[in-house]
Amino acid sequence: MNPDLAQLLQLTLNGVAIGAIYALVALGLVLTYKATEVLNFAHGDVLMASSFVGWGLIVGLGWPFWLATLTTVLLAAAFSWLLDARIMRLIVGQPQFAGVMLTIAIAFMLRGLVSMSFGPDSRTYPTPWTGQKTQIGTLVVNDLSLAIVGMALLITLVLFWFLKKTALGTSIQAASQNQLAAYLSGIRVKRVTSMVWAISGAIAAVCGLLLAPIALVDIGLWIVVLKALAALVLGGFGSVPGAILGGLLLGVIEQFSGVYLPDGFKDAMAYIVLIGVLILWPRGLLGEAHGRRV
Repeated sequence: MNPDLAQLLQLTLNGVAIGAIYALVALGLVLTYKATEVLNFAHGDVLMASSFVGWGLIVGLGWPFWLATLTTVLLAAAFSWLLDARIMRLIVGQPQFAGVMLTIAIAFMLRGLVSMSFGPDSRTYPTPWTGQKTQIGTLVVNDLSLAIVGMALLITLVLFWFLKKTALGTSIQAASQNQLAAYLSGIRVKRVTSMVWAISGAIAAVCGLLLAPIALVDIGLWIVVLKALAALVLGGFGSVPGAILGGLLLGVIEQFSGVYLPDGFKDAMAYIVLIGVLILWPRGLLGEAHGRRV
């Protein structure tokens, strides 16, 4: 295979693996936003805290990876449920800005609690795919990257099936479109909203557990929420398919910019994309156009 073509394919595969994480994080943001119209900035800190909990269970207590993963996901889902049911619900009816500021405050509190509990040092933990690679022709792919892509695809398919084919999924969609109409139709909107937050928290935990072996278990892992926000804007804010597409594209763009652009562009590319899309195409790739007559 031509070396240049092999490099392009390698970068694309690596970008899709990282982009799959961005897509899942963006998907969690979209779910809570459509349910409550609040952009949950604590989402990235739930992801970060989950990676530390996973490390504590796997390395600290010696639990098997899959048992630690299941426990961490359940804990993140329960925490997110309580976050909506006991905290976010107190500001229902207040301006959206109040909800955003509350999630930012919760994010800082989580960051502080994790720092006090585990310390500031970076760390990692073994996974079933650590150190394993698969060769596809002339391409060499880390098995962890393949696992990330496979897990992201599985979660996305299961979530779409859940929303389209189950009664609870239909209730979630109805409540996200019009809470008053859903309530008048007999849907328990408050319980449905908390369920959405729980699902979002579970997705964040999976992202944290998959991303940590690559980016290390670190307090700074929360910053992935900002890249997911850029992916949301790129794909179309409020669009579930747009969140997935935007995340994948952003991952690929980052990989290519790290090779073909000067040093520093890779880390800044998400924010460059965010600013560029807001200026040139605010609706994003799959977003709906909204207009207002004045």
